[in-house]
Amino acid sequence: MEKVKTTCVYCGTGCQLWLKTLNGKVVDTRPVMPPEFNPGKGKLCIKGWNVHEFINHPDRLTDPLVKSENGKWEKVSWEEAIDYIANYIKRVMSENPDNRRIIGCFSSAKCTNEENYVMQKFARAVLKTNNIDHCARLCHSATVVGLGAAFGSGAMTNSIDEIPDAQVIFVIGSNTNEQHPLIGTRVLEALKKGGKLIVADPRTIPLSELAEDNGGVALQHRPGTDVALLNGIMNVIINEKLYDHDFVTQNCENFDEFKEEILKMSPERASHITGVPQDKIIRAARMIGNADTTYLIYSMGITQHTSGVDNVKSTANLQMLCGNVGKWATGVNPLRGQNNVQGACDMGALPNLFTGYQSVTDPVIRNKFALEWGIEEKDMDDQIGQTVVEMIDAAYQGELKMLYIMGENPVMSDPDSNHVRAALQKTFLIVQDIFMTPTAELARVILPAVSFAEKEGTFTSTERRVQMVRKAIEPVGNSKPDWQIISMIAQKMGYSGLNYKNVEEILTEINRTTPIYGGITWERLEQNEKGLQWPCPDISHPGTVFLHKEGKFSRGKGYFTPILFKEPAELPDSDYPLVLSTGRTLWHFHTGTMSRRSKTLNERVPEGYVEISQEDASKLKISDGEMVKVITRRGEIEIKARVGHKVKEGLIFIPFHFEEAAANILTNAAVDPVAKIPEFKVCAARIEKII
Repeated sequence: MEKVKTTCVYCGTGCQLWLKTLNGKVVDTRPVMPPEFNPGKGKLCIKGWNVHEFINHPDRLTDPLVKSENGKWEKVSWEEAIDYIANYIKRVMSENPDNRRIIGCFSSAKCTNEENYVMQKFARAVLKTNNIDHCARLCHSATVVGLGAAFGSGAMTNSIDEIPDAQVIFVIGSNTNEQHPLIGTRVLEALKKGGKLIVADPRTIPLSELAEDNGGVALQHRPGTDVALLNGIMNVIINEKLYDHDFVTQNCENFDEFKEEILKMSPERASHITGVPQDKIIRAARMIGNADTTYLIYSMGITQHTSGVDNVKSTANLQMLCGNVGKWATGVNPLRGQNNVQGACDMGALPNLFTGYQSVTDPVIRNKFALEWGIEEKDMDDQIGQTVVEMIDAAYQGELKMLYIMGENPVMSDPDSNHVRAALQKTFLIVQDIFMTPTAELARVILPAVSFAEKEGTFTSTERRVQMVRKAIEPVGNSKPDWQIISMIAQKMGYSGLNYKNVEEILTEINRTTPIYGGITWERLEQNEKGLQWPCPDISHPGTVFLHKEGKFSRGKGYFTPILFKEPAELPDSDYPLVLSTGRTLWHFHTGTMSRRSKTLNERVPEGYVEISQEDASKLKISDGEMVKVITRRGEIEIKARVGHKVKEGLIFIPFHFEEAAANILTNAAVDPVAKIPEFKVCAARIEKII
C-alpha cells in the first residue's frame, strides 16, 4: 500500500490523516501520529476513521448528465454539458441587461479555499453579480457579523491547544463531544488538570454530566433564551465587582450603556425566563468572574436563531467584561461544523464581502479586484448580493432565472424544505457534486466533481489554520476538480482570467488579493507541517495563535453592545405545544451525503429519530421505538420515537441527516434580521401517534 497525508473532510477541527491506497483506490484511513502535527493528537473520531468508505462508493457521479424533456437523465460529454450551460447563461444575460439579481451561485464549505475563491470570482467577474453565498449563512453568518461588530474580526479568537490550560471552560450551544470529538478530548484534558466546566444546553449532553461530576455546573436553559442567561450571568459579575475593571477601561468602549441594560436582568429574572435555577446562574457567574482564564466555546446552538447575532455579541460582551480576550486560554471560540466553513468565508463566498472580509461596496476595493481580474470596475456589481435564503425565495418568485450550486444540498440543509424544493423546480438549476443528492435530482444539469481524496488544495480549520489537502488517487470516472469545471464554463463564455494551470497559481492570487492570507504561500505550506494561522500578512510572519493580543482589537477598541432579550419567532401554543430543535449526532455529518454512504457509520445509526421526554411520551402514550408523526406549520414527517432523559418536558430534538425523515421539512425559515441566518433551533411542533 501507498499512503498520502491529507486533511479530514468532515468537521472543522482539521485533523491530519493518512489515506492508504491500493490499485488506485483508497482502502483505509489512519491518524497522523505524534511527533508529527495533528490537531487530533494522534486520534481520529469515528467519522475520520471511516472517511475512506464513501470515496469509491458505487453512487459516485462519474459523467455529466443533462435532464431531457421527458425528465430522464442523459449522459453527455463534458464539451456538450459546458456548451449547454454557457449558451444558457449568455442568453439569460443578453435578455436581462440588468442581470445582477437573475443569476446566483452557492459555493461550498466542503470544497477547498481555491475552489471557493474561483467560484466567487466566477460570480463577480463573469456573471457580474454578488449573488454568491454558501452554507455558513445557515451556521455561522451570525458569528461573522457579531464578532466582527464586537472585535473587528468574525473568527475563532484562540486555538485548540489552549483549551487544557484554561481554568474554566464555558461551553454554550455546542455538543462538542459529538460534533467535534477531538476538541472535546481537550476539554477532558482541562478537567484532569483541575479546570472547571460550565455547560449551557437545552438538552442533556455528555458534557453536562461531566460538568456536574467535576465541580462545575450544567445550565439546561429553555431554547432561545441565551441572551437572558448570559445577561443574568453578567449581572452577577458586575454587581459583585468580579469583572476586569482595568481591561474594560483601557481596551473597550460603550461600557456604561451596556451596564445599564445588564443591570435590568437580575439572576432571578433570568431564572424565570430561562428555567435555570437562580443559584446555578450565580455559581456559573462566580466561577467565570473569579477565574484568571475562561475559554468560551459555542457553536450552532448560539447562532441558529432569529437572535443569532445578539447571542454572539453577548458571548463577546461576557469575555470582554472579564478580560478574557487577547491572551492564552481565553477568547470567544465558535467551532466550525464543516471542514472549510472558515475558509469559504475567508475566500469571499459571501454576498457582501470579497476575500479577507473586504467590502463589495467599497469602490477602492472593487477597483483592486477589477485590476487583478482583468475586468472593468464599472461593470462589477456594486451592491450587496442575495443570501442563500433570499436566492431561494427569488427562485420561488420566478425572479432568479439560474442557480449554480457547488457541493451544497439545500433541499436537506435549508429550512422549510418543501418551499426550497418548489423554488428549485422553478429555476434553471446546475448542480456540481460527487453524489446524486435530493438537490441534484431537481437539476437541469449535473456536473461530476471529485472528492477531497482526488485533488490538491487547502482547507482552513476552525482555528484559522490553513492546511494542505493532497491528492491520493486519480479522479473517479470522468469527474473533475470543482475549480477546473468552473474554469471550463468561464472559458466557454470568453473569460480567460480563470485559466489556471494548477491550484498553486490560485493560492498565489489569493496571497496577492487577501491581506490576512498574504504570507500563506504554497511553498510555506509545503515546508510547514502545522500549516499557518491567519492573519499572516507576509512570508516573514509566523501566523497568529490568538487574536487581539493585549487587548488590541482589530477594530481598535472592543465594543460592548447592550442586548435586550427577545423571544424566538415561533413559540408553542395549544395547537403546537412542543418546541422542536435540530442538530447533529456523533455518527453522521450534515445532510448525510458522505456519512450515510459509509457502511460502518450507517450501520451504527441507520435511521432518523425524534428524542422525546419520558413525561411527554407518557402523556401521549408513546413507547420507545414507536413510529410517530411530527407536525409543524410547514409540514410533517413520520419518524421513530426515542424516549429518554436527554430532553426536558416540552422539548423534542431531531437530527437532520436523514432524507427519509428530513427535519428541515419542519423547521421555520424566519431569519435573524442582520445575518439572515434561519432559526433552526426553535419552532413549535406537535407529535401524534400513528394509528
